[in-house]
Amino acid sequence: FMTGDDSSNEFISALIDGDLEAMNYYINEVTLNVFSSFDVAGKDESRIRPENFYHGFVLGLMVDKRDDYIIKSNKESGFGRYDVIMVPKNIENSKLPALILEFKVINSSIEKSLEETVQAALKQIKEKKYDTELLKAGVKKERIRHYGFAFEGKRVLIGGE
Repeated sequence: FMTGDDSSNEFISALIDGDLEAMNYYINEVTLNVFSSFDVAGKDESRIRPENFYHGFVLGLMVDKRDDYIIKSNKESGFGRYDVIMVPKNIENSKLPALILEFKVINSSIEKSLEETVQAALKQIKEKKYDTELLKAGVKKERIRHYGFAFEGKRVLIGGE
């Protein structure tokens, strides 16, 4: 995933720091320089394949954080199945936040913009109560961050709560 610079590492640092502006900058640098339009091709009625591609891509960026985090993908929590959760390994003593990531490919028949797609992802995290697993493990509510990722071709928008 290297782009000739440290964009992928900077993205992960920004994610953990909660710096949305930097997250968006670096993820778009990586997608622009690494992705092919064929990687993310898909028809509106079959958005699953591109979403799986993006999911795997972002999950791959997280690998370097395995020393600090337990990284889980596509597990059940609450009333649904989250895309990615990052749980600090030492919950009681860690200053690191727990992270919930939800990925969505824009559905142009429902959403008019990437911003709307981000809001749909964040709404899903809340409505499906994806925090359940983290709260049960002892993570305090204020230590949990929600991130919605919206994808359209090589364009990415990330929003958080």
